[in-house]
Amino acid sequence: MIDNPHHLATPSGKPRARSFTIGFDGTPGPFNAITDVPGVSVGYATLITGDGPLIVGKGPVRTGVTAILPRPRAELATPVFAGIFSQNGNGEMTGSHIIEETGAFNFPITISNTHSCGVARDGTLRWMNRVLPAAIDSAWGLPVAAETYDGFLNDINGHHLTSEHVAEALDGAAGGPVEEGSVGGGTGMITFGFKAGSGTASRIVAWQGRTYTVGAFVQSNFGKRHNFTIRGLRAEPELTEPAIREATSRAEKGSIIAIIATDAPFLPHQMKRLARRVPLGVALTGGFGYHSSGDIFLAFSTANPAAALGLSGRIASADFIPDTDIDAFFDAVVQTVEESILNALIANDDMTGRDGNFVPALPKAWLEEKFG
Repeated sequence: MIDNPHHLATPSGKPRARSFTIGFDGTPGPFNAITDVPGVSVGYATLITGDGPLIVGKGPVRTGVTAILPRPRAELATPVFAGIFSQNGNGEMTGSHIIEETGAFNFPITISNTHSCGVARDGTLRWMNRVLPAAIDSAWGLPVAAETYDGFLNDINGHHLTSEHVAEALDGAAGGPVEEGSVGGGTGMITFGFKAGSGTASRIVAWQGRTYTVGAFVQSNFGKRHNFTIRGLRAEPELTEPAIREATSRAEKGSIIAIIATDAPFLPHQMKRLARRVPLGVALTGGFGYHSSGDIFLAFSTANPAAALGLSGRIASADFIPDTDIDAFFDAVVQTVEESILNALIANDDMTGRDGNFVPALPKAWLEEKFG
């Protein structure tokens, strides 16, 4: 699948990491995306308007929202078994308490900027009430909404994201190839001092004559330039330039949200174990979970829908792969997270935002020199 065009470029034609000869481990799925997990879809709303000095409430705007549907629209009320792990809790992911309590969640996932997390959560409930009202007519909803900070480029205190934008992302969620880079919630994000944002990847895992898919999606907004590493190659001192240009001193405010999806049958405690392996993929790129970073990770399985639904008055039965055979899935999590972060960086361009603050793209010429 090395020559698969979906592996080499995004739908808009931006290069992905595999357009260079970077030696990744594992076998990707057809789209090398979280959408390779059957039933999972991704949608975006991207807001880019204005230039020049910051005027709170007017812009410039460099933000958006990402929607991930864990099941097809008609099945969103059916929970998925899930686990959550916070490597460093300087951030937010709503719905985490019920996931810890019950090992499951339902409804879509949204990812946005730090000051729009509540809007994304509430917008999801408004959307669910429109498209699947029976799901919340006589019950409560606790959707997952996560965030990372985009205030270096975006008028974050202007609160430009609305419920209508959330609905746009949810309505537009689709399977197949996924756009990456400065789109959706990742629009204003920065990683290792380079423009980053949204990235995804997948791996096929064989077990007992069957094949399963593990997919990752990241909103990447973390890291210091001197730690940046691609497959063991440290970027500094060669990549001290191009550098961020800023009107005022920039405080480190990095974070990463990662969503892991699989169709492999696992129980909630196993999903938590998968979520705990996400930091290993982050570390391979040079992310070390610094103080101000919100490093929060969610893993879910689309298998066992009847057991996850857990109807009253009957025994619920669930299939699961034993823990003794889980290592190949750990590998897949680490591999997909690493590649997703690099895709978020490589499928990107320079961006100038509020006050003329500038973030360079990872130089393609340097990638060509090092990886061909």
